[in-house]
Amino acid sequence: MITVEELTAAAAGASATERFRTDKSPFTAVTETPKDRVSELAREVLSALHDTIRRHRVTYAEYNALKAWLIDVGSDGEWPLFLDVWIEHVVEEVATEHRSGSKGTIEGPYYVPGSPHCGARATIPMRDDEPGTPVHWTGRISSVDGSPLQGDIELWHADADGRYSQFAPNLPEWNLRGTFTADPDGTFEITTIRPAPYEIPTDGSCGRLIAAAGWHAWRPAHLHVKVSAVGHQPLTTQLYFPDDPHNDDDIASAVKPELMLEPQTQADGSQKVVYDFLLDPEKA
Repeated sequence: MITVEELTAAAAGASATERFRTDKSPFTAVTETPKDRVSELAREVLSALHDTIRRHRVTYAEYNALKAWLIDVGSDGEWPLFLDVWIEHVVEEVATEHRSGSKGTIEGPYYVPGSPHCGARATIPMRDDEPGTPVHWTGRISSVDGSPLQGDIELWHADADGRYSQFAPNLPEWNLRGTFTADPDGTFEITTIRPAPYEIPTDGSCGRLIAAAGWHAWRPAHLHVKVSAVGHQPLTTQLYFPDDPHNDDDIASAVKPELMLEPQTQADGSQKVVYDFLLDPEKA
């Protein structure tokens, strides 16, 4: 397993923050949400914090340590990292609990829209000498009723050193990032490389929390995927490899049994995987 030494918390935080501000509309939901809904949520979050303080008899020294840490999280630009690692998995769980199709999980902080289009059967953009074990992935996109969907698959993941393009230095802009459009029968075939497990950056505020709590910072190896098709709810998920030691203690709590791949090692050392997607129709 590789520690991502080149990816500092400050650099990752700045990239993730800028990307979020560019790609999302973070304040639209607040301005369109009724005031009583905002009040209800804010009061309940504060009430839960108040209850924790009372139950555990939090001291002024501990309060000031928390205050200083929260200030540092903002200064370090690590709010996207903190929220995506420790909060997003519960939001995803609630947001998709009504679905009967394929399981989703967190997007994480390293998604970039607009990756190159590659067709239905292609190799993801990568360096000529890209290190790592080749992975040949075949699958099919269908609606939950079994009908095929000519949908899009956005795929992105870390390299064999645990680094993401556009968030780590010295990588081509779209390295290991691509968009694939399934054939009319819903089938696709993608060649990529097996990513490495990695530690989230630990030299900033999130790392200080991890050290103070005696936690680890590891994420298991995974493939990020967004699947979309006309008339269907988009799916954001991650796919995992069964022999990874951090599948059971992922720092981001994003692993689900339904997302586990079953790689078959071939004579040339490459791995073959089959994984299909079922998409739920859009709500009426």
